[in-house]
Amino acid sequence: EAVSGAQLIAESLRAHNIEYMFGIVGIPITEVAVAAQAVGIKYTGMRNEQAVSVYLVGPILSFNCFTAEPGVCLVVSGPGFLHALGGMANANMNCWPLIVIGGSSDRNQETMGAFQEFPQVEAGRLCNKLSVRPSSIEVIPAVIEKAVRTSIYGRPGSCYIDIPGDFVNLQVNKSSVKYVECCPPPPISTAEHSAVSEAASVIAHAKQPLLIIGKGAAYSHAENNIRKLVDLCGLPFLPTPMAKGVVPDNHPNCVAAARSTALQHADVVILLGARLNWILHFGLPPRFRQDVKIIQIDICAEELGNNVRPAAILLGDINAVTKQLLEEFSKRPLKYPSNSAWWKRLREKITNNEERSKGLALQKSLPMNYYTVFHHIRELIPKDSILVSEGANTMDIGRTMLPNYYPRQRLDAGTFGTMGVGLGFAIAAALVAKDRTPEKRVICIEGDSAFGFSGMEVETICRYKLPIVIIIVNNNGIYTGLDEDAWKEMLRYGDPATCIPPVSLLPNSHYEKIMSAFGGKGYFVKTPEELQNALKASVTDKQTPSLINVMIDPQSERKKQEFPWLTRSNL
Repeated sequence: EAVSGAQLIAESLRAHNIEYMFGIVGIPITEVAVAAQAVGIKYTGMRNEQAVSVYLVGPILSFNCFTAEPGVCLVVSGPGFLHALGGMANANMNCWPLIVIGGSSDRNQETMGAFQEFPQVEAGRLCNKLSVRPSSIEVIPAVIEKAVRTSIYGRPGSCYIDIPGDFVNLQVNKSSVKYVECCPPPPISTAEHSAVSEAASVIAHAKQPLLIIGKGAAYSHAENNIRKLVDLCGLPFLPTPMAKGVVPDNHPNCVAAARSTALQHADVVILLGARLNWILHFGLPPRFRQDVKIIQIDICAEELGNNVRPAAILLGDINAVTKQLLEEFSKRPLKYPSNSAWWKRLREKITNNEERSKGLALQKSLPMNYYTVFHHIRELIPKDSILVSEGANTMDIGRTMLPNYYPRQRLDAGTFGTMGVGLGFAIAAALVAKDRTPEKRVICIEGDSAFGFSGMEVETICRYKLPIVIIIVNNNGIYTGLDEDAWKEMLRYGDPATCIPPVSLLPNSHYEKIMSAFGGKGYFVKTPEELQNALKASVTDKQTPSLINVMIDPQSERKKQEFPWLTRSNL
């Protein structure tokens, strides 16, 4: 019995429990997508390769499928592959399992200037844990098994598989194929007992402890054990952006509203699957104490000791190591006093910052500011919504204003600070939600600049009938913009290319009309009342995609000392 290369790819992916494939078809990989559908894999066609690969991690983080199921992307050769490189790098930087399958030119045309010929395997090595081309059709199942295993074992990441065009339709006898069983789930490693004991001792002697929860903890499904650790020991905790909800944001020990104070004055910091990179200011002064003691818990040995020498190192799975710490504290109980000077200082800062934000949120002046918009969004969206957020101020302020109560339900620009991820994240999350938790809503909150990276994916949303609520917080620019009068005044000075500020976008752009053009519902909003009405209508309608275009003050900014995601100040 004969089997084609396309069929082998599809069958091998299905054998590894792959349920979803995202891509853009064309020469030479169209038949791979058809074969995938034939074996029961759901194929979603996107509009740009960056959307395919950058966004595919949406279901990986949003749902419980990711521990043994990498995302799978399908892209064409040459330019299609190059567009997808950004997604491979994004997945690798964020430690998300991803497999990109790219078509390439026929083997017998190599070096001849073939259609879209490019050294894709070599180029892929810079952005992936594995970049490989099968040596024959017969070994395709073995190569796919290795890619799946590599993507989910150890620190997760991206893998690239290069498929020559002549492999796709070429047929071989099934008896000659090297079939491989599905790889087992990743082995769970635990830390050395002496390291656990040492870490517990350092924590017990802390005067001003701080637990920092990273997205590695979310990936490890460590929420139950981390919640127990927080409650048992009474530790203040700070989530990194995509770890929000591992312990609910409304937990009394959450000190996110006193972030700067907590980081600057903690004498012992426990890192649970968080890295001392730019997001945490490298763990260095002036944002941290010179003498801070770091307890580092990570699945990746190479990460341990980056930027700061830890006082204790715990190498292993976050959930398993947290359980080890719980066992240690059951032998020598620790309850950090809630009436300590440290807690008093943190609570005062939390109260001050929350009052400042509340004051901004309740301002009645028009146009609205960011805080007013997020106040109404928070009041009207379901608490278990999957939140997707991108933009500069939009993402930054949204992180502080929109609470998460459940793990793995916030997606944003991530470690790589990647703009353009929003709509694809939302599409991927909504597709999986449709199958597994249809009652959950996906709310995608974008800056107007961020929306521009992938706005045509609105057609994808409408094509697949995904009831996503897109909210564009529109300030007419990148960081800040111009109102219509200032814009017209600027144009009096000549060519826009020489006189319009580089951060400015066209004022009052009607992005909502893109949604209505494809059959969804669009709303143009200028007042809190209009925003409330549009939100209520969008959340109530569980069948139709919607886009709410919210006009705000072009000069509205974050309050001072807000965590700057996409600016280098205060790092």
